[in-house]
Amino acid sequence: MDEAARVDDDLYFAVKPMLAVSRGRLLALSTPFGKRGWFHREWTEGQGWQRHTVTALQCPRISTEFLDEERRSMPDSWFQAEYMGEFTEAIDSVFSYEQVMGAVAEDVEPLDFGGET
Repeated sequence: MDEAARVDDDLYFAVKPMLAVSRGRLLALSTPFGKRGWFHREWTEGQGWQRHTVTALQCPRISTEFLDEERRSMPDSWFQAEYMGEFTEAIDSVFSYEQVMGAVAEDVEPLDFGGET
């Protein structure tokens, strides 16, 4: 699956059962596309995956001059995702990933308003 981070969860979950009988492998190649979706979840929490990261700085075919121009020509979050392989905030996020995860963490005590809920 190329550009796997851009594949919707619905398609990913619909395709996975096709591997059951053949015991096939799913290869997912991508730059990150925000801290969201199945690709981010599998990258950060998934079991049984081999993960490899190669940044543009590690590719001898990409010049420093090219990267400098790219860095100047696009928002930093896009550069970090596309060239450095970093999961940045999703471009349409209102709240950061950490804020959302902090709001749903099981170790956060609910507010006590001293009355009925």
